[in-house]
Amino acid sequence: MAFYVYIMTNKPGGVLYTGMTDDINRRAWEHREHLIKGFTSKYNCEMLAWYEPHETRKSAFDRERRIKAWKRDWKIRLIEDMNPDWRDLADALI
Repeated sequence: MAFYVYIMTNKPGGVLYTGMTDDINRRAWEHREHLIKGFTSKYNCEMLAWYEPHETRKSAFDRERRIKAWKRDWKIRLIEDMNPDWRDLADALI
């Protein structure tokens, strides 16, 4: 089983939400469909901008916590290193 740290957004350079899951396809779909009430639903964070697989839940949890503490500029750089065109990466996963 893999675990994932991910960043959702509402548009390129827009609002950023960092999360963790053990099913990236399901979680991206839940965000798109606004099934998760709260921040992502309120700000329409429907686009999977970045993700990173981890072998253990602890590794993913620790990485999520570190990224959440980062400055916004660092998160944007992380996204643009993997996804310079800000494509919705969920489209390629499903």
